[in-house]
Amino acid sequence: MSAPDKNKDFEFDTSKKLDMYGGILGGLIPLFVLIGILIWLSVAERGGTQAFWAGGWLAIVAGLMLAKNKFEYSQSVLRGLGDKNGIVIITAWLFAGVFGKLMVAGGLVEGLLWFGTKAGATGSVFTLIAFIAACLFALGTGSSTGTVLSLIPVMYPAGVYLGADPAMLGVGILAGAAFGDNLAPISDTTIVSAYTQEATMKDVVRSRFPLAMAAATISAIILLIFGGGGTVASLPEIAAKIDPLGLVMLVSLGIVVVLALNGRHIIESLIWGNISAAFFGILIGKVQISTLFHIPAKRGESTGLIEQGISGVTGAIIFALLVLAITQVLVESGVMDRILKSAEKTIAKTVKQAELSIIGVTILASIPIAANAPAELLVGPSFVKPIGKKFNLAPARRANLMDCAVCSIFFTVPWHIAVIVWYSAMSTAAQAYSLPLPSIWSAMMNPYNWSLLAVLIFSVMTGWNRKFEVPVADSTKVKS
Repeated sequence: MSAPDKNKDFEFDTSKKLDMYGGILGGLIPLFVLIGILIWLSVAERGGTQAFWAGGWLAIVAGLMLAKNKFEYSQSVLRGLGDKNGIVIITAWLFAGVFGKLMVAGGLVEGLLWFGTKAGATGSVFTLIAFIAACLFALGTGSSTGTVLSLIPVMYPAGVYLGADPAMLGVGILAGAAFGDNLAPISDTTIVSAYTQEATMKDVVRSRFPLAMAAATISAIILLIFGGGGTVASLPEIAAKIDPLGLVMLVSLGIVVVLALNGRHIIESLIWGNISAAFFGILIGKVQISTLFHIPAKRGESTGLIEQGISGVTGAIIFALLVLAITQVLVESGVMDRILKSAEKTIAKTVKQAELSIIGVTILASIPIAANAPAELLVGPSFVKPIGKKFNLAPARRANLMDCAVCSIFFTVPWHIAVIVWYSAMSTAAQAYSLPLPSIWSAMMNPYNWSLLAVLIFSVMTGWNRKFEVPVADSTKVKS
């Protein structure tokens, strides 16, 4: 992705002022309504981007009731919905969704499973391989939920039969999914963090790589030590799902990553990734041209993988639009300005404090919201960017602080959508093969996310990986 020079600052329009009954409190009501419904649905284990639509809708309605000027309030909502940089994110999601479907259809799951089983890996070694496979798959698809949905059904039974510890095997796959969500150029969190901070994808991924790899290395050691202890048994029908040809799909992943890292626009990178994934899928006989697009037998049925990929991200797109609208209301009513000034006076007087405040606020925003990209949309333009700019932090540094923070605690809490999907897939696999099923709270043992948080705090306290917008010679003027 090239630098977003054609799209000026990813900032909500602060030139407009919106008067609310109750002042700042009135401006906060839409946010309270949204978060309240998100928590309610999430705790009830009914969370999900589509389920959250109602929360966004009700939040906007509640705000209208408190707006002194209903027309200006409506205009504020439309300004949030029409943010041009938000449209870039949505377009990227559309192509990322199709790319993920093509990777699955091309047999990447079967290829990764073949690699693990044919290597003769058992016990903790298989747990480590499952973690690596999940990392690669998540990097290729950019989807944590897609990763666990695709890998758990085959790798969880295989790993348990090969002597892996059920709980550590499960969190190992979840950890790999979190790694990809954190680092993949096509991940929604990576896209949002980069664009909200005006950072290029090349700078973001290159500078985030040391942070993510440090956490992944720590996680690998933990999984290798604690991932075994089970009894090795003979594999049942799983061998029928093993096919090394699926590994060819990794070439498409390489194409997307290389293009993005070489400064190509994320949309162009994804389009070439889509084309190559379709080509390789057809080449190895996993995908038929008709499965990409065809005229369905009945109205309402899917036209193929393209439609399925787009429909798979529709829920996230609509919810993101609602969050953008609500955030615009928060900005124009003066809420975010008040929060920002308070943070600047109390918790952000040095670079370290500013970075810690970015981490803390992002984590707090992600805890009640069961999807992590919307949490970034909420705090990225309105809090992270201005705080970071005040202390001259480089755009990629701001993006990395926010993205690593939103990918930490998020993958350990049971009401978050990624954890819910992960546990649901594991429950189904355990029931199908009569295998032990760990508690959903085993997600709290996710080694990658705790390691990532530790690495992030180490980076803040020592200054490792920190970059400034000003020249190196001038960066010493920034109070650390």
